[in-house]
Amino acid sequence: MNKKEALNQLNLEFSSQIKSPLIKTCQNIVPGMGSASADIMIIGEAPGKKEDELGQPFVGAAGKFLDQMLKTINLKRDDIYITNIVKCRPPNNRDPWPEEKEEFWPWLLAQINLIKPKLIVTLGRHSLSSFVLDPVMSKVHGTILRKEMPNLGKIRIYALYHPAAALYNGGMRETLIKDFKKIPKIIKMINQGEI
Repeated sequence: MNKKEALNQLNLEFSSQIKSPLIKTCQNIVPGMGSASADIMIIGEAPGKKEDELGQPFVGAAGKFLDQMLKTINLKRDDIYITNIVKCRPPNNRDPWPEEKEEFWPWLLAQINLIKPKLIVTLGRHSLSSFVLDPVMSKVHGTILRKEMPNLGKIRIYALYHPAAALYNGGMRETLIKDFKKIPKIIKMINQGEI
């Protein structure tokens, strides 16, 4: 079984085992999409309305913005892996509750351990808070956080604002684009053993 098949199998198994009440209110489980051998894994918080309808991550307005940013650094969705902390849409797009994040955490852990990305890019506070306790986005955005985590070992996290928040805030949008454009340099530094 190659890595792509292993990831598909992993997502199928977790999809069938999830007991979250969110299963009853969502249309589709959204495991993620992209390359099983990606150097970069982008993690959001939870699917929105459009994602729930189509069963794919980041396909609404925030997803279009994400695609534009990927294009600026010469990447496509097929080059990375995109997923969320919570794989089912919370009702009315509310923020995921801590217990919901906890329920889906083993699935995300398994995805990270299989893909083994060089860099985990978190989009927004909810995604980052699954890795870092009480993050202050205004202080940590655009920075690399090295963490030693149980069941994951040493990982590198790159904290970014969520594209949805940046859509409605011009200053945040500029900051996010600027931070996003640093990703190729960060990957190069990782490859050279500098970070």
